[in-house]
Amino acid sequence: MKYHFIAIGGSVMHNLALDIHQQGNNVTGSDDEIFEPSKSRLEKVGLLPSEMGWFPEKITSDLDAVILGMHAHKDNPELLKALEMGITVYSYPEFMYEQSLNKKRIVVGGSHGKTTITSMIMHVLRLQQKNFDYLVGAQLDGFETMVKIDPKSELVVFEGDEYLASTLNLIPKFHLYYPHVAIISGIAWDHMNVFPTFDNYCDQFTKFIHKIEKGGKLIYCEKDEVLVSIVNANKRNDIEYIPYSTPDFKIINEETVISYNGKSYEMKVFGEHNLMNMEAAHYACESVGVKYENFLLAMKSFTGAAKRLELMHKTKNSIVYKDFAHSPSKLVATIQAVRTQYPNRRIYAFVELHTYSSLNKAFLEQYKETMDNADMSTVFYSPHALELKKLPPISIADIKTAFSKQDLNVANTNDDLTNLIENTETNDSVYLMMSSGNWNGLNVFDLLKKKIGN
Repeated sequence: MKYHFIAIGGSVMHNLALDIHQQGNNVTGSDDEIFEPSKSRLEKVGLLPSEMGWFPEKITSDLDAVILGMHAHKDNPELLKALEMGITVYSYPEFMYEQSLNKKRIVVGGSHGKTTITSMIMHVLRLQQKNFDYLVGAQLDGFETMVKIDPKSELVVFEGDEYLASTLNLIPKFHLYYPHVAIISGIAWDHMNVFPTFDNYCDQFTKFIHKIEKGGKLIYCEKDEVLVSIVNANKRNDIEYIPYSTPDFKIINEETVISYNGKSYEMKVFGEHNLMNMEAAHYACESVGVKYENFLLAMKSFTGAAKRLELMHKTKNSIVYKDFAHSPSKLVATIQAVRTQYPNRRIYAFVELHTYSSLNKAFLEQYKETMDNADMSTVFYSPHALELKKLPPISIADIKTAFSKQDLNVANTNDDLTNLIENTETNDSVYLMMSSGNWNGLNVFDLLKKKIGN
């Protein structure tokens, strides 16, 4: 088969291109900018475009399909040429669904924890030697790519993102997967640029529930009041409902331990939100025949998905974690997890406001009191990021008012952020660096490593 990728440099798009290429298909692609690690990975197998930009001449009649990334706009010249020629155009979720028509589909949705739950399911299924396809939003240990399609597999695990599929299909990606087993981890308003009101955002999960195949299952967090109200208002007679909560656990010498049938299982992941994620993964794995004991044995070696409470550096006195947390609910859950795991350590919480929602003055009030559980809290933002997103300026005073924390530190230059890190006391400390961005190019982890030592 011959496929052309428009916007091949995206995190999922380039992984899908790599997997399709590895199967022996003919793959080409274009993009106007490609960053690492996509650039090196595409170059290694000869898929990196020779020059950046869009080239309609790449759209030829012998193409079986074009796969369209969200980065491409509706006036993209390659897209217009493909439509003019009548070539089939898929968004990547549409393409993945087409490849999974005859497979059992597990789809993980929710405002938070999607990547972690999907990663947990994949980790356990791999150790149980099950053959399955997958799509996940992070690079995982034990998996070469973030996407895999195998014609021989009968099972697929999708991370079900609620963001839009493509410029041609302006609906959430997870509406396109039609799960047999669906998970919703929780609901907290996000993607304000696409879903301008909370009700509008919640509607997407209502629709998701109605996308579940007849005879399927809905696994949902019973501790999320908003989610429970949506589930109760959308009861179906033709699917099974499986609520989950936090399993019983203990913290012994800064280690999280779960007991089952008289045995203890030490986990590398921690925090109530991660243990709830684990319960969701457990029920999903149970739906394909994995016993709980085998699930727990496999989970003992799970270290987490990239950037999800990822341990970056550890000494006798200090620990540094990287986390993708950026939304209000994620900040609260992540800081609480660290507080519970390390009750006797000083917690330094740093967050970068980077997404469209987090940099929107109308959304900032959602962050009220979200960092109160840290000993020292710092918010960083780059005025340049506001310019790129074409958002009006926000001031340090705006952020302090929104977070409603009297001793909050706010930095909007690399020098100010560096000084705040340098002036911390490292003894008995945990540094929690939370961002979906790149700290305006400042390597905060090198900075912390030099400060803390080995």
